[in-house]
Amino acid sequence: MTTKTTTLALALVGACVSVSGASAQDMEKCFGISLAGENGCAAGPGTTCAGTSTIDYQGNAWALVPAGTCEDMVIDAAADGEKRMGSLEALERDLPA
Repeated sequence: MTTKTTTLALALVGACVSVSGASAQDMEKCFGISLAGENGCAAGPGTTCAGTSTIDYQGNAWALVPAGTCEDMVIDAAADGEKRMGSLEALERDLPA
């Protein structure tokens, strides 16, 4: 794992742990950062609910992260070697066929 990937993983774990104690206003949906099977609910076409995304960093799948951190997340562990960034809106990239 690279440092950025490790940092992202820790941020996602921290976000999941924080959800129970934080208000919804402290968290935001961040699209394109979750690993396959680790998305939040209602991810979009190709998924039915939480944990059903099939592609790492799927553009229409989201995870909750602390507010203000999503668009700063950069993932450089994608299979194709390209960097991925978090987005506050669903993305058209990395969607199931």
